[in-house]
Amino acid sequence: MDFGKVITAMITPFDKEGNVDYNKAQFVAEYLLANGSDSLVVAGTTGESPTLTHDEKLKLFTAIKEVTSAKKDAYMIAGTGSNDTAATAELSRQAEKAGADAVLTVVPYYNKPPQEGLYQHFATIAASTGLPVVLYNVPVRTITNMAAETVIRLAQIDNIVALKEAHDDMEQIKAIHENTSLAIYSGDDAITLPMMKYGACGVISVASHIVGKEIKAMIEAYNADDMVEAERLHNYLMPIFKKLFIVASPIPLKYCLEKMGFSTGDCRLPLCTLAEAYDNPTELDAMLVEYGII
Repeated sequence: MDFGKVITAMITPFDKEGNVDYNKAQFVAEYLLANGSDSLVVAGTTGESPTLTHDEKLKLFTAIKEVTSAKKDAYMIAGTGSNDTAATAELSRQAEKAGADAVLTVVPYYNKPPQEGLYQHFATIAASTGLPVVLYNVPVRTITNMAAETVIRLAQIDNIVALKEAHDDMEQIKAIHENTSLAIYSGDDAITLPMMKYGACGVISVASHIVGKEIKAMIEAYNADDMVEAERLHNYLMPIFKKLFIVASPIPLKYCLEKMGFSTGDCRLPLCTLAEAYDNPTELDAMLVEYGII
């Protein structure tokens, strides 16, 4: 299964009362697929998964699957990961019943498992579902780094097919690329181009909500061996990549989407509004104007 080059880690829209707005989620999904995204991750970290209930996640999976099913070669990847192996396996089974095309499962956070624990965690999840599994390694959020050796072992499991790596250890990326057939995706927009030089095939992106076509153009330029254009787009987009993380994501992204007219609501606590978290929110307004986004 080819998930494409640009996979967007979708935000979860909320209404004024803080409830999930499933109709707006479908609207956002349609917009993303029309503007550079090949596939979508639903209820991942950018989708505020820690604050979504089990039932909300399943309803989101069903709602977004309706959108991706109407598009050729677009896939809905369900974010089912947590630091509880049994709960992740159960949600993965239910995501499969809800129509998910794959699941994305993050390295367990807070409980700091050893490498053998990580191997058994992901092997258990893979055994719980017939869906393709995308591993997600993001040490800045989970504290624990999943070592290349562990990924290489896991890659021998048939339905573990891809890896989202959100760190800048290019030697680790290179080792995984050289010793597995996993599709490797950058989990950080800012290092997508550098990571592709070490074997990544694309990005699971936050910034693609607002510059998806440009990110895809950068990847296509790289694949066409047009490094001048790829580097130009990388440098052009870098200020956006950085400003979307001036405080915890997706706070800045939701602010930008509001300015773009999407009205996706505030983040759920413990995340707050940009105005409450950052002393110069109009900095993002200037960025959106400069790039012609608003």
